[in-house]
Amino acid sequence: MATTPPGNIKALAFDAYGTLFDVFSITARCEQLFPGSGAALTQLWRAKQLQYSLLRSLMGRYEDFWQLTEDALLYASESLKLELTAATQQELMDAYLNLAVFPDVRPGLVALKTRGLRLAILSNGAPNMLDAAVKHAGIDTAFDAIMSADELNIFKPSPQVYGLACTRLRVSTGELGFVSSNSWDVSGAASTGLTTFWVQRSAGEPADRLGFSATCVITSLDDLAGLFG
Repeated sequence: MATTPPGNIKALAFDAYGTLFDVFSITARCEQLFPGSGAALTQLWRAKQLQYSLLRSLMGRYEDFWQLTEDALLYASESLKLELTAATQQELMDAYLNLAVFPDVRPGLVALKTRGLRLAILSNGAPNMLDAAVKHAGIDTAFDAIMSADELNIFKPSPQVYGLACTRLRVSTGELGFVSSNSWDVSGAASTGLTTFWVQRSAGEPADRLGFSATCVITSLDDLAGLFG
């Protein structure tokens, strides 16, 4: 596996959820609302959110990621037999607009910008979700573009979504790097020919066995910046 990226990379596209934004940063609030069930709720909510994105893509029945997030929350609360009032539901949905970023995100983005790279977000998230999250985190000025799968009415890992980044950033496949903490997402991007960087945020996590490996495995965005000199 390569330890340094090709020298012709001009732009980097980042996955949002789990890569820049910590989707489990709302666990504490879930625990406050549902003592003893906060972690279970957060984990099942996230799992169903991802599952619904895959299922709706396969079904050809697109709904945006905001709707999927709500549907997943309703499923998770019902499955765990938690009483979700309208007010609590709204509070938890709003929490997705104010997710915490990982500690390495802000310094890592700054370091990458100083190296002359164009930066973008390429996410399944709906535009309103992404806009709110980057502004809340104070990282909106770091990006040249924020791209949503919503433009295509299909979710990653569809090849169409990764192709959108090249089109919007006006770079070739060989000039774009893709960064994600989700191994399946890295495999999807790698299958389209992109140079890929897997942010392995959990040290013991194995790579998904989908036949397409990451070009580079890193543990933080600081490591990523270091690859570019």
